[in-house]
Amino acid sequence: EILVTIWSLAGFVVGHAGLYQALAMFAVAYFIIGMTVLSVCAIATNGALDAGGAYYMISRALGPEFGGSIGIMFFLANVCGSALYVLGLVEAVVDSFGVPPGQEVGTGVHVLPQSYWYELLYGTILLALCLVVCLVGASIYAKATFLIFLIVMGVLATILISFFATQPVGVPIHLPHSNSSETENGLFTGFSLATLRDNLGGRYRVDYTTGQMMSFSTVFAVMFNGCTGIMAGSNMSGDLKRPSYSIPRGTISAVLFTYLVYNLLAFLMCATCNRTLLQNDYGFLRDISIFPPLVTVGIYAATLSAAMSNLIGASRILYALARDDLFGRALALAKKTSASGNPIMAVILSWLVVQLVLFSGKLNTIAGVVTTFFLLVYATVNLACLALEWASAPNFRPTFRYFTWHTCLLGIAGCCVMMFLISPVSASASLGFLLLLLLALHYLSPSSTWGYISQALIFHQVRKYLLMLDVRKDHVKFWRPQMLLMVQNPRGSARLIDFVNDLKKSGLYILGHVELQDLDALPSDPLQAQQDSWLGLVDKLNVKAFVSLTLAPSVRHGVRQLLFTSGLGGMRPNTLVLGFYDEAAPQDGLAQHPAFTSARDEVPLGFPPPRAPAAPKLLSAREYVGIVADALKMLRNVLLARHLESLDKAWELRRAAAAPPSIHVWPVNLLRPDSARYADTCSLFLLQTACVLNMTRAWRRARLRLFLCVEAGAMPHAQEDKLRQLLKDLRIQAQIQLVPWDAVVGLHWQAQRVPPGGPAPHDEESAMNFPGNASQVSDEYVRAANKLVLEQGPAPAVRFLYLPRPPADTSLYPLYLHHLDLLTRDLGPTVLVHGVSAVTSTQL
Repeated sequence: EILVTIWSLAGFVVGHAGLYQALAMFAVAYFIIGMTVLSVCAIATNGALDAGGAYYMISRALGPEFGGSIGIMFFLANVCGSALYVLGLVEAVVDSFGVPPGQEVGTGVHVLPQSYWYELLYGTILLALCLVVCLVGASIYAKATFLIFLIVMGVLATILISFFATQPVGVPIHLPHSNSSETENGLFTGFSLATLRDNLGGRYRVDYTTGQMMSFSTVFAVMFNGCTGIMAGSNMSGDLKRPSYSIPRGTISAVLFTYLVYNLLAFLMCATCNRTLLQNDYGFLRDISIFPPLVTVGIYAATLSAAMSNLIGASRILYALARDDLFGRALALAKKTSASGNPIMAVILSWLVVQLVLFSGKLNTIAGVVTTFFLLVYATVNLACLALEWASAPNFRPTFRYFTWHTCLLGIAGCCVMMFLISPVSASASLGFLLLLLLALHYLSPSSTWGYISQALIFHQVRKYLLMLDVRKDHVKFWRPQMLLMVQNPRGSARLIDFVNDLKKSGLYILGHVELQDLDALPSDPLQAQQDSWLGLVDKLNVKAFVSLTLAPSVRHGVRQLLFTSGLGGMRPNTLVLGFYDEAAPQDGLAQHPAFTSARDEVPLGFPPPRAPAAPKLLSAREYVGIVADALKMLRNVLLARHLESLDKAWELRRAAAAPPSIHVWPVNLLRPDSARYADTCSLFLLQTACVLNMTRAWRRARLRLFLCVEAGAMPHAQEDKLRQLLKDLRIQAQIQLVPWDAVVGLHWQAQRVPPGGPAPHDEESAMNFPGNASQVSDEYVRAANKLVLEQGPAPAVRFLYLPRPPADTSLYPLYLHHLDLLTRDLGPTVLVHGVSAVTSTQL
C-alpha cells in the first residue's frame, strides 16, 4: 500500500501543509501506529496464534463479547477496504483509458466507455481476479504479492532516481475552480533552495478534487487514511509457519521503512516542486518520472495487491469467527475448507460482501467508514494489551518486552482522537454499532473456555481493595450484615436462601454446606464435583452469594471451620443463619421454585431428594444447640429461621398494593420476662435486622409493627414514649402496639414459687435453668407466650423474636430447644434473633 499512499497523498499533504507540518503529521501518525504495533507484538509473542489475526488476539484476551464484536467490525473494515482499493483502481484506469465526454470509443488510448454500470463492470472483473488468487490459496497469494513487491520497489527506485535525473520542466495544469479555459504551469525546478524555502510553511487552500477548503485537521485525517495497513500481516497469522516470530519483525520493519520513505519523499518534493504543482496535480510523479509507464503499472499493481490483501484478510477473520461458533448457524457455511485447508467458503462469502459494497460506487463514503473501523480495532488491540498488563497474570509473559501500560494508553487515546478527528459521525455510529454487538453477544453467545480477562482484572482490583479494608477502622455507623447461611440440602431451603438474600443489605452472603466424610478414606476431594452445582444454584436463584463447602466428621465441626475460615480480610461473616431444628419433614421447594423449569421428579442441578421423614438426621438436638453456643462464643450474631419455606414472597408482593404486609417485631426476651429490656444489645440488633429487611426493595411497602409487652402499674405510656424516642433516634419507622401480658407473666412467677420447706423444682421436663440460674420457665408459660404472639393479628408476613442464649449447662440443651419449639409453634415464618455486637448508631 505504500506506493498507493505515495501516489495519492504525498503531494497532497506536502502541498497544503508544507514540509514542517508534514513531518509533524507523519511523526504524530506513526507515533499512534507505533504504540499499536508494540501492543500487537506483545500479544503475538505471548502464545500460539491461530487464524484471525487481530480478532484472535482480542477474543482470547478480552473474551467472546469483545472479540466477536471487534471481529465483525474488522471483517467489515477489510471488506470495505478491499472495495475501496478496487474502486480506486477503477478510477485510475478510467482516468487513463476512459473515453472523455463527447469523444468516440477508440480515439487514441481512450478506449474504455465511462458510466456507472461500466465502472461497476470493471470493478467486478478486477475483484474476480482477486477472488481467483485467494481461492487458489495463501501460497499463490504470497507469490503474487512478492512479485508485486518487486515491482513496487522498482517503481520506488525509479521515483527516487527521477528527482535527481529529471531536468527542470513545466507541467501544464488545468485549474477546475477557475474559468474552464484557464491553465497554469506547475514547475519541477530540480533541487532548489528557493523552492525548499517556499515549501517549508503551510499554505492551505481549496482541494481541487473535492472543492473543500483544507486545514491542518482535514489534511491530517486524509493522510492518516494511508497509514492503516499495519494489520495486513497479522491477518495471515493462521497461514504463517511461525506467527509469533514473523508478525513482530515484519510489522515493525514495515512501519520503520514506510516512515523513512514518507519523510524522505516529503523532503525531496519540497526541494524540487513548486507549490502550484504540489497542490493542483497529485499525480505529478508520473509526469516527472524517467519512465512514466512503469509508475502507472506499479500503481495499478500495488492497488490490486492491497485489494487482495484486504479480501484474504476478511476471509480469514470470517473463518475464525465461524470456527469459534460465536454466531451459531449464521456463519456455519464459512467453516468449510478445501483439502489444503484454505477456507474457500469464507473467501467466497467475503467476495460477495465486497461485491455488494462496490454497488455504492462512492470512494469518499467508504474511506471514512474503513478508517474508523480500523482505528476502533487498533484501539481495542491496545485495550487488550493494557488489560493483560494490568491484570498481572503470571502467564502473560510475552517475549517482546518493549511496551508498557503507558504505551497502551497512548495508543488507545491516539486512536480515539483520530477517529473523531477524521469523521465524528462515522466514529459515533461505529461505537454505537460496537455496543449493540457487545450486548447481543453478551446475551446470545455461548460461554467460552478461552478465559476472561475481566475475571483477572476483577481479582486484581478486589485483592487490592481487600488489603485496604482494615478491620481496625470499622465503625458501627457503617455496619452491615454479613451472612453465613448453613444449608444441608438446597431442595428444602430455596425460600430461606431468597429471604437471607433480602436480609444481607449489600453485605457478604455465603452459602455454607458441610459434607460428612473423611478425606483420608477418599481418593479425591468430593467437594470439587459439587462446586459447579452450588454455583449453578446461585445463578438460577439470582442471589448475590458466595459458596463455601467443607468436609468434617460432624456438622458442628464443619460449621466451626466455616465460621473460622469463611471470608477474607475485612469481609468475614458476622452473622450465622440456621434453619430450625424440628421433626417436620423437609419439603422439596427447589423443584417448585419459579427459577427451575424441570419436572418435580427430576433433581435440579444434581442435588439429592429431601430427607425422608423416617430417615435419621445428620445432627442431634444437643449438637444443634452447641452450634448456636459456638457461634455466640465466637462473637457471631445468630438467626434461627423457622417455617420460612411457607413464606410466599411473590404472593405477599402481589397483595401489597391492596393491603401492605406487616413485619411483627418482639424485642423482649419472652423466655426471661424478669429481665425484659428494650435497649440491650440483642434487642437493638433485632430491631436493626427487621429494619434492614424493610429497607430492601421487595419489602419496602411492608409495615413494621413493634410489640411492647407491659404489665399493670408499670406506667405503660411512659414505656411507650421511651421506646418511641428510641425509634426516632435510630430513624426506624414502626408502629408501636401495647400488649398487656400480666396473665402470661403470672404463669412465670407461679412456676418460680417454691413450697414451704420443699426443694426448688429441678425436673428437666418442667423447668430449665438459664445461665445465671435466675429463673425457671415451664412449658405452660412458653405455650402462653406463644398464644400471646399468635393472637396479635392480622397474621404478618414474617415475625422477628428474641433468641435467648443457650444455657451454660450443656445437659439442658434439649430442653432449651424444646422451649424454642413451643415458643414458635404455628407462628408461620419466624426468625429468632440473638445479637452480640453493637449495630445501631445515633451519630451523623
